Amino acid sequence: MRLTTRTNIAMRALMYCAVNSGRIVRKSDIATACNTSENHMAQVINTLSHHGLVKTTRGRNGGLTLAKPPEEISVGHVFRKLESGVPFAECFDPVTNTCPISCCCKLQGALHAALAAFYGTLDQVSLADLVQGNESLKEVLHLV
Repeated sequence: MRLTTRTNIAMRALMYCAVNSGRIVRKSDIATACNTSENHMAQVINTLSHHGLVKTTRGRNGGLTLAKPPEEISVGHVFRKLESGVPFAECFDPVTNTCPISCCCKLQGALHAALAAFYGTLDQVSLADLVQGNESLKEVLHLV
């Protein structure tokens, strides 16, 4: 299993916002700290905003902040929102599935169970769990 780059960047952006809570942070600062382009970051921020995870403000003093406390943002929820358009396996998408054995393959059930366990574990981890007490992360991502 491999996460999309978009989900990886989204988690970095959310951690950046959590480390700098109480402040409006700029896309360019997040992109620099998270080693990604501003274009990728803009797309991710738009997606995060669309799903109600961040609030954005336009203008000279604009930027973004978390839309809710870090304790209320589960990693599983974020992953589901950002990975929802990407089927885990070909047979998971009935529209594009061309696998000739999907009608009788038992692997599909095992994969569904594994994904449920994966997301179940991530549902128990909040954004706060990732940043609280993580002094090394704060040193890397904290605005001066």
